Amino acid sequence: MISKPEYEQKIAESRDERMTWWREARFGMFIHYGLYSQIGRNEWAMACENIPPKEYEKYAETFAPKEGCCREWAALAKKAGCKYMVLTSRHHEGFSLWDSKANPYNSVNYGPHRDIVKEFVEACREYDLKIGFYTSCMDWHHPDAGIAAYDTEARSRFTKYIRALNEELLTQYGKIDILWYDVPSPMESWEGWDSLERNQYMRELQPHIIINDRSRLDEDFGTPEEDIRPCKRDWEACMTFNGISWGYIDENQTAPYCYSAQQIAKMLQICCERGGNLLLNVGPRPDGSIPGDAFEPMEKIGRWLEINGEAVYGKLKKLYGNQYQLNGVSRPSYKDKTIYMWNKIWNPIDGKMTLSGLITEPKSITFIDGTPIDYEIKGDRIFLSGLPKENPDPILGIPIIKVSFDTEPEHMFASYFPQLNGGKYRPIVYKE
Repeated sequence: MISKPEYEQKIAESRDERMTWWREARFGMFIHYGLYSQIGRNEWAMACENIPPKEYEKYAETFAPKEGCCREWAALAKKAGCKYMVLTSRHHEGFSLWDSKANPYNSVNYGPHRDIVKEFVEACREYDLKIGFYTSCMDWHHPDAGIAAYDTEARSRFTKYIRALNEELLTQYGKIDILWYDVPSPMESWEGWDSLERNQYMRELQPHIIINDRSRLDEDFGTPEEDIRPCKRDWEACMTFNGISWGYIDENQTAPYCYSAQQIAKMLQICCERGGNLLLNVGPRPDGSIPGDAFEPMEKIGRWLEINGEAVYGKLKKLYGNQYQLNGVSRPSYKDKTIYMWNKIWNPIDGKMTLSGLITEPKSITFIDGTPIDYEIKGDRIFLSGLPKENPDPILGIPIIKVSFDTEPEHMFASYFPQLNGGKYRPIVYKE
């Protein structure tokens, strides 16, 4: 085992290669599925309702995911435009969804008597989705978990248990792309978790794997939760579908709280602009089927991405502040010397709209399908004309305009207003 600084230097050297696909994917689907789906009152029901482990075990006996549920998840993820999926292989309740020797409390010994993780992996490969395993460090079922923070023997046993679980996940199913840790409690440091030693071993098993930041080490990417919060490093916003629960709850009651396709697009735009990914969660029903409240928005965003995916996927440049914001009703994403204007509001007056602050002259301005847009440049303003009165995007009402350049464009937000751009001033000059 090497030291922490040596380890961090080593993984930093390979990070760009390992993270290339992830940085270009932008959109993934999170699947929270476990015994808690049968309760339908949040995935933390065991802890929130003080259900003792022995009493909770009855849900393991009645757990009955239907055949083919993993294919249903993968089919929807593919249709929605997701590039990867992450499955809760074992949530805090301690029930493993695979044939685990380290944890006999699993889906092969109980309930369906099937390896759900294996079915998930096969479905991901069938639909060409990258594969992620969520793995909790916390375990409410294991007798050592609660005392591991202050009992050294219990801690030794428990950290070995956590290592063994993840070793199984990374040796039984071929190449795995993401190891997604969660809730490293009760230990408060990476030393208490043996995370440095364990993660080095996990990387020996899967040299190209990427690991998140929830084992008390920074690793490859940050994971802001229920918050689209950009970070300086690589980051992925993990979001519930309804702001209430990760696990299944009554879809008829959650419907008013669920994200629309437009709201999903808005989250995606922020991630694309600020250099992050969106991992959007779906909590399957007790039988593993996708709840109805997720189908329509996910299918709709997928149809929109079929047309507009150029503005989402690929090597986007991370933007800061109001960089490349060209007017007040759009926000940008950027790659390949092209600004993609996401027009959340479509309101041309007499077919006209104004872009501002571009100091570099564009090579062309078109809709994302290549339809040219007429324009005239006057100073730091560009006047578009001949625009349709009706919103040209029939799916979400978020048409994207491409502003392309021969070189990296220079832009100054509110360039005629020094009080808004650090005191800088550009004289108003019109081209004849």
